[in-house]
Amino acid sequence: MNKLISQYIGFGLLILLGLSASCQTAKEKQTLPVIGKVTRSFQFVDQDSQVVNNETVKGKYYVTDFFFTSCPTICPKMKAQMLTVYEEFKDQDQLLLLSHSIDTRNDSVPVLKEYSERLGVDRQRWRFVTGDKKEIFEMAKHYMVTAMEDANSPGGYAHSGAFILVDPEGQVRGVYDGTQEIETQDLIQDIKQLLHGQEAQ
Repeated sequence: MNKLISQYIGFGLLILLGLSASCQTAKEKQTLPVIGKVTRSFQFVDQDSQVVNNETVKGKYYVTDFFFTSCPTICPKMKAQMLTVYEEFKDQDQLLLLSHSIDTRNDSVPVLKEYSERLGVDRQRWRFVTGDKKEIFEMAKHYMVTAMEDANSPGGYAHSGAFILVDPEGQVRGVYDGTQEIETQDLIQDIKQLLHGQEAQ
C-alpha cells in the first residue's frame, strides 16, 4: 500500500514539474509589446561617410541609442553594454546597431571612425552617425528619449541612457536602461525571442 502511495506521489510530482515547465515556456514566449512606431524619415552619415536612412534599417531589427564620444558620465557604461549586445549578435545579419552622436560640432566623421575602430567593431554591423543637430534631437524625441544641449550637464549635453529595440516593421518593441547589465541581458533575450520567432501567436 505504501509503495502504491509513493508511486502516486511521484507521478503527481512529475505532472506538477511538467506544468511548471510549460508555464515557464509560455511566459518566455509572450509577445513583446508594441510601444511605438518609427514613422519619421531620417538621413544621417556614418563613420565611413555612408548615408544611413530609413532604407538602411528597412527589414532589420535594430537597437538604437544617443551618445557623444567625449561624454564624461553614462556613455562609457552604455558603450560597454552595447558592446555586449554586439558580441552576442555580431554574426547575425538581421540585427543592426545604430548610435547617434548628439555632439555634432565635435563628433565629425573621422572622430566617429576612430571611436568605432577603438571598439574593434564591424562598421557595417554598428553604425555611428552624425548629421544635422536639430534632426538628431528630433529623432530622439521620436524614439521617446531625451537628447539636448544643456550647459549645466557634464559635457554640455543631457541625454537618455536608453537602448531602443525596433523590429523590421519599424515598431518599437522595448526600451532598456543601457547603463545596467541586467537590462542589457533582458534586451538580449528579447532580441533572441524576436529573431527566432518565439513570440506567442
